[in-house]
This record gives sequence, structure tokens and C-alpha cells, in this order.
Amino acid sequence: MDLTGSELFAGLMEALRDLTNPLVLKELAVIALALALGAFAAWLVNRRTAASPPSWQMGRGGLLRIVFPLVALLIVLLARRFMLHQGAHPLLDVAVPLLGSLALVRLTIYIVRRVFPPNAFLKASERFIGYAIWSLMALYIVGVLPYLTEFLNAISFTVGKQRISVFLILQAIVTVVITVVIALWIARAIESRAMGAAHWDVSLRAVFIKLVRVILLALAVLIALPAVGIDVTVLSVFGGALGVGLGFGLQKIASNYVSGFIILLDRSIRLGDMVTIDDRVGVVSQLNTRYTVVNSLDGTEAIIPNERLITGTVINHSLSDKRLLLRLPIHISYDSSLALALDLLTGIGRENPRTLREPQAGAFVTGFVENGIELELCIWIGDPELGQIQLRSELFVKIWEEFRDNGIHIPYPQREVRIIADAAAKPENQAKP
Repeated sequence: MDLTGSELFAGLMEALRDLTNPLVLKELAVIALALALGAFAAWLVNRRTAASPPSWQMGRGGLLRIVFPLVALLIVLLARRFMLHQGAHPLLDVAVPLLGSLALVRLTIYIVRRVFPPNAFLKASERFIGYAIWSLMALYIVGVLPYLTEFLNAISFTVGKQRISVFLILQAIVTVVITVVIALWIARAIESRAMGAAHWDVSLRAVFIKLVRVILLALAVLIALPAVGIDVTVLSVFGGALGVGLGFGLQKIASNYVSGFIILLDRSIRLGDMVTIDDRVGVVSQLNTRYTVVNSLDGTEAIIPNERLITGTVINHSLSDKRLLLRLPIHISYDSSLALALDLLTGIGRENPRTLREPQAGAFVTGFVENGIELELCIWIGDPELGQIQLRSELFVKIWEEFRDNGIHIPYPQREVRIIADAAAKPENQAKP
């Protein structure tokens, strides 16, 4: 038997006036038993699912939040069903919407927490959701909600053949927000599963996740609007306005989004790649649909529009092979042992822990110049994302120490100035001025 809010409130007040009534005491006992069994069921589910795999932890969190109010609600509904022949049961009638509201609040806040990152806005949203649901429930119980609904529905205007009221607008906003949040929650769950698929390429995973998110959001809007009685053909007007906006002011934004999908699909740039874009060298840390984030080796982050990655030149040090050749030039003097210097350089290069065994490090003579012999130590590294400055410093310090201990001299620019006497003597009989 369904009761209106005013009838619920009247029955509740009547029951509270006579707490010694056996039926009222029986209802209180049923509610207490329902709460106890709900708490026990939540404890049991928590214990049984504690060892669940990580991929199911997201669903486990939502289940633990709603199992208590749902089990209590089920028991109250069953008790109310069996107590119909005993007359009115106002306390049970009020407990049903309260427990349902508790389950709705808990589930909604859980979904919001899974969709949005922790911040001040999230905390404010949680408080707003709780206040809104409990306020609506209070208005329903005291019987004010139907009158408020009629008042908001009476304030309306017409757009073409569509009658739009304030209540319809609020209902559409709430429905769209709920469906979008649910769509984002599902997308987040799919994302966690997809990112755990190690056999997928990282770029393919990113493309799949973004496509799923776009499709779910579009479906959420297309489902929510007809659900509240709004014709989706009205969106054609907004589609035309969007087309005009793209033609005039949103060309770059649209180009960046299209470029983002192209980059993700052709896999020319992937997460973790070492790239050089203009004069910036760094590691790709994020691949978004509009921009790419590159972490430079000095700790700064560059937000680069995707269009620049498509139309410009990008040096990808990790496209097909992460190995990087590192060259260290060095000079020795002409009076030093060339063979010993080459052996020392080769040993220093091969002993460093970051040097790859294959290809092997080597030292070479690159030329004979004015101040000495030019040598070059060449080593291959497989982790260019860790940077080169520290490695170069370590190698140069080691070279300096080994050369010093083995009598290899590093020359510095020298100049010899020779004064040549004037061999042409002046004529003795040269006339004096």
C-alpha cells in the first residue's frame, strides 16, 4: 500500500504519540532487527570479499556501501508485507524511504568519488548531494513536495511545440548529471581494466579508453533528454551552432583533438618515449586528446598542442629503439701515449653500469689539431629518460683521474712568440736626414 507524504507524516505523528502501543513496539523491534541484520550482512560481505582481486575492488567498494541499507530495507519491506492484516504500520512506512535514501546517498557519493579526483570541489559536492537527497525526503515525508512540484511545473514557456517548465529543466539537469556521472563511472571501471591489460599497446589502450568515454557520454545525453520528455531533435540547433563555431573560432581546438586521435592511432608518439620537440628534450608523460605533456629532464613540464606534433618535426629517441649513443670528446697532448689513452677510455666506458654490453663502448681518434690529438669515447645507453648530465659528469671525472694517474696529459691552448732580429743592416753611408 503506497501512501502520500502527508499520510506518512500523519501516521508517524500518531505513532509517536502512543509509544506504548504493542503494534508500535513491534514496528520498533522490526526496525532494530533490520538494522542489526543489515550491519551483520555488511560485515560478512566485507570479510568474504577482502581477498578479492584488485580488478574487483571498485565494485566491492560500492557493494559495501549499500549492502547495509539494502538488507535492512528488504527486511522492513518483508515485515510490512506480513503485517498488512494488523492495520497501519506508520513507522515501517517511514523507514522504507529513509533506508532507500540512505542507500542512494551512499551509492551516489561512492560513484562521485570514483569519477572525480579528491579536491575541495569533491567534498562540497558530497555535502550538496547528501543535503539535497535528505531535504527532498524530508519534504516528501511532511507532504510539501507535491505542492512544490506543482508550483515549479506551473512556471513554463514554449519553444516551438515544446512546453518547457522550470520543473522540467530541473528534472533534465538532474537526469543528465546522473547519467553522465554513471557513464563516467563505467568509463573509469573500463579504464582500470584496460590499463591492466599488459598485452595491449599503451597507445591502443589510451585510444580505446577515450573512445569509450566519448561514446558513453553521448549515450548518456541521448538517454537522459528523452527520459524527461525533451525531443532530441532540438539538439540539431545546437549542432548547427557548433558547426559555425568550428568554422570560425574553434578550428585549432578541433584540429588538436583530431591530431590527438591520429597520434594515438598511428603510435608515432607513446607514453614514456624520449622526444625532442623544438629545443625541449623530455619524456612523454601524458597523451590527451587536446595536448601532450612532456616532462623535461630539469623537472619542468611542457604542455604541447597535438597539432604541433602532427605538423612539426619531432625527434623520437624511443620510436623503434630506446638505445642512445653518447659521445664524449677529449683531447690529449702529442707527447702522451695514444694507445694507452684509447685503452683507458674504452675501459672507463665499459665499466659504467649504465653502459650497454651490446653495442660495446669504444674509443676512437677523430683528428689531429693544433693543440693535441682529438679522441672520442662512444657508449650506448638504454635509459635515456634518466638524463645524461650526471652520466657525463661521472665519466669525465673518471677520465680525469685515470689520465692523471697514468701520465696522460690534457693540453690547453699554447702560443709561442719568436722575436726575429732584423738581418738587413742599415747602409753605413746612408744620408742623414
